[in-house]
Amino acid sequence: MTASQLNLLAFNKPEIRTLHLTWFAFFLSFMVWFAHAPLMVVIRDAMQLTEQEVKILLILNIALTIPARIVVGMLVDKYGPKQLFSSILILGGLISIGFAFTQSYQQLAIVRFLLGFVGAGFVVGIRMISEWFPARQTGIAQGIYGGWGNFGSAGAAIILPSVALYFGAENGWRYAIGITGIIAIIYGVIYYFSVSNTPKGSTYFKPKKMGALEVTSKMDLLLYIIMNIPMYLALAVLTWKLSAKMHWIDQTVAYGIYAILLALYIYQVWKIIQVNQSIFHTEVAEIQRYAFKQVVILNLAYMLTFGAELAVVSMLPLYYVDTFNVEPILAGILAGIYPVINLFARPAGGWLSDKIGRKITLGLVTSGAAISFFILSNVSADWALWLVVATTILAGIFSKAGSGAVYAMVPLIQRRMTGQFAGMVGAFGNVGGLAFLTVLSFVSSDIFFITIAATAAFVFLAVIVFLDEPSGHMVEVLEDGTVEMIEVK
Repeated sequence: MTASQLNLLAFNKPEIRTLHLTWFAFFLSFMVWFAHAPLMVVIRDAMQLTEQEVKILLILNIALTIPARIVVGMLVDKYGPKQLFSSILILGGLISIGFAFTQSYQQLAIVRFLLGFVGAGFVVGIRMISEWFPARQTGIAQGIYGGWGNFGSAGAAIILPSVALYFGAENGWRYAIGITGIIAIIYGVIYYFSVSNTPKGSTYFKPKKMGALEVTSKMDLLLYIIMNIPMYLALAVLTWKLSAKMHWIDQTVAYGIYAILLALYIYQVWKIIQVNQSIFHTEVAEIQRYAFKQVVILNLAYMLTFGAELAVVSMLPLYYVDTFNVEPILAGILAGIYPVINLFARPAGGWLSDKIGRKITLGLVTSGAAISFFILSNVSADWALWLVVATTILAGIFSKAGSGAVYAMVPLIQRRMTGQFAGMVGAFGNVGGLAFLTVLSFVSSDIFFITIAATAAFVFLAVIVFLDEPSGHMVEVLEDGTVEMIEVK
């Protein structure tokens, strides 16, 4: 992170401008996505919502993000990040304005569900940053992009309540969310005219086929088919929560959704086979192969790191209150430290990956997560509060640095499919958050923490045994047959 490596104040350099413009686009997309969260108490009172209805809104907010990240990953590889990020900001802004004008709970629920797609904006920037920074800097650049952009959720919590208070009365929340949408629309236009998909003279490599990832062996094809299952299971769990646990969806409707999810998975398997049918009769040249196991391990690693982040930040305030009898306001302040860690921990994970290697960094952060979450599982009310907070911060540093380390490696597998890889890995992060929170709904906090620790230990073993350190070059073939080598070390 020294100036000789990446001078963040060198605005005269197009790659630095692109980095700043892109992390801020991500920041705004997360503000739009989480604009409702800090205003939920006001929205609940103004719209006279029940606690159950509030919980349903929070679940609906993440439901669409899982499939959206897959779809957006495909679209960004095909059409380019400039076009996709601008479109997401503009469309997300329009939907956000629609949320501000809702008059009934049904309208709130529908619009909140639709806004889940804005969370897929993260995927777009991964491809953009990978185009502008070489392998030796991609870790720190991706870390800054992810860590600073991810702060958009905290930015919403810091800024929007004050905006709502300024306008006052029961409609202040509408102005705050509506203004956020307008800003996103304006910045979407600015972003489109301020960036380009690649540096001047560089080629934007696109996948040969759409609809599924291209794999290069039969075993990878099988792995790919299997790795789609958790995403559909996650959507099934969301449906189950809305039906069996919250009784918002009728059981008959839930069965219909399960059937649709099964049909979609079968269709996805058919599409995967269709896109990759050539591997059954033609062997892929050695120079063009990549190992899909790399994607599998990164999926699992991000399921751990970002999944733990989503789950822990959701439960920390109540954890402090229930375990240590902390006042709610103080509990909120202490819990607020956790997302702030992203500002430095995620870039640090990327920087360390650039410095000492991708595999060893992932090994270090996953082992650190295993140890720190294991310590948290042994916490009792007798512990000093400062020690618990310090341990929580340590666990947060490891998990967030792990997210930076994951995306320091994602762009180094196969350039033309970086968006799709980023989309799949990102979707697994949401799957992890849902899985850990589902565990928490059935067990105590100590079992919740030990579950994360056990997952971290498993991922650590997978990294050490199966992950390969990127080396040599990625190979991309132009339409005219020209072979281009892209350094990955």
